[in-house]
Amino acid sequence: MDGQDPEDSKQSTADMTVFVQNLLLQMQNRFQAMSESIISKNILFLIEMGTRIDELEQSINDLKAEMGTDGSSAVKSEETKPSPESK
Repeated sequence: MDGQDPEDSKQSTADMTVFVQNLLLQMQNRFQAMSESIISKNILFLIEMGTRIDELEQSINDLKAEMGTDGSSAVKSEETKPSPESK
């Protein structure tokens, strides 16, 4: 008929099944590794951004403290001026 022995056909199907299963397993492993890498990088990025935000917040607080001691009279005089809207 088609020149193939039914045993050969079964073996060929079994070989193809094993090949596809191995290929899918490799793809899954690579996808998992890539996902873990992306998550790790995102976590590191978030930690770095948190540190930068903390540093920025500290700088702002330092500037506010400086203005409170050095420029307190200038700030208070601005606060006591009547606003143009109140006239």
